[in-house]
Amino acid sequence: MNEWKEQLKNGIHTIEQLSKIINLSDEEKEDIQKVISENAFFISPYYASLMDKDNKNCPIRLQAVPSIKEISGTYGEKDPLMETNCSPIPLLIHVYPDRVAFLVSNSCAMYCRHCLRKYTVKTHCQNYSNEEICQAIQYITEHPSIRDVLLTGGDPLMMDDDKLEWIISSLRNIPHVEIIRIGTRMICTLPARITDNLCQILKKYHPIWINTQFNHPKELTPEVSFAVNRLLEAGIPIGNQSVLLKGVNDSIETMKQLVQKLVYFRIRPYYIYQAQTLYGTTHFITPIEHGIDIINNLRGYTSGICEPKYVLDTPYGKVPLNPTYSLGRLGQYYVMRTYDDRIWKEYNPLY
Repeated sequence: MNEWKEQLKNGIHTIEQLSKIINLSDEEKEDIQKVISENAFFISPYYASLMDKDNKNCPIRLQAVPSIKEISGTYGEKDPLMETNCSPIPLLIHVYPDRVAFLVSNSCAMYCRHCLRKYTVKTHCQNYSNEEICQAIQYITEHPSIRDVLLTGGDPLMMDDDKLEWIISSLRNIPHVEIIRIGTRMICTLPARITDNLCQILKKYHPIWINTQFNHPKELTPEVSFAVNRLLEAGIPIGNQSVLLKGVNDSIETMKQLVQKLVYFRIRPYYIYQAQTLYGTTHFITPIEHGIDIINNLRGYTSGICEPKYVLDTPYGKVPLNPTYSLGRLGQYYVMRTYDDRIWKEYNPLY
C-alpha cells in the first residue's frame, strides 16, 4: 500500500542518482546542474526505469531529464495563459463561468520538462497551507455558478489519502458542485499511487472523473494497466490529455499507436494540446499545421473513439484546431469532404 511513498522517498533528484540510470557526458552533467538550480527536478524510480540509458532522444528521457534549452532560450512567457490574472484568490483559476481549477498541490512525482506551471514550482515538495485551501473552498461555496471543480496542481495525488478526502468531501458538501475532476499524471509516472484505499475513497464521492497525461506508447505498461483497472472498477472514467511534443510524439505513426493503445487500456483520448509558447520549452513546439495534419491522418484511419480533439489553450479558453471537413452550402446542398478527400453533397433545405 505504501509502495508509492517508498518510490517518492527514493526519487531521483540529483545528478549522481541520474547518472546511475542513464549515461551522461560531463558536459550534460554541467548543463543539468545549471538547469536544476533554477527549475524543479524529480523523477520517480518507476518512470526513470522506462528511459533508454544511451539514447539522448528517448521520448521518456526528453520529458524527464532537464535540458540546457530550458534556460538558454529567449522566446516565450513564464505564464502564457495569464493564469495569475484569472486567479481571484490564491489556489483558484477561474476562466470559465461554471468551473474552476483548484491548485491543491505544488509537487509532482515527475516534473515534466514541458510543464505549463514551471513558474509555480522551483523546488520539490512544497505544500499549500490548510488555510489557503479553506479559503478556496469558501470561494467556491459562495459562487453558485461553479458546478465543476478540477483538482490540479502540481499533482493532487501527491497528497495523503486523508487530506485528499478532506478536500473532496468538502467540495461534495457544496450543493451546486456537480462534478469533481482530478488532473493527475501519477497514473503514468507512478502507477503504484493508485491503491485500493485511494479507489475506495474516490468511489464514495461520485461523480468523480480523472484526466491524465500519456504522451508516448512506451508509457503504457502492465503497471499502468493494473492501476487503470482499479480506477475503472471503482466507476471512475479516465480521459487522456496529451501534449504534442517535438521529438516525443510528433509523428502520425507514434500518435496513432498512442491513441489506439490508450483505448485498448480503456482510457479515452480526450485532448491533444498544442505545446504552449512557454519560456524554456520552445524546443518542444511543433507547427500547428503539423498537428492538424496528424489529426487529419487519424480520422478514418482508426476508430472514432481514438480521435482526440486538438486544442490550443489560450488566456480566454481552449480553441479547437481540428481539420475542417465542412466546405459550405451550394444551393440546396451542403458540401463536405471525407477523410480521404472525396467530396460529398448532402441535401440541405433552407428554412
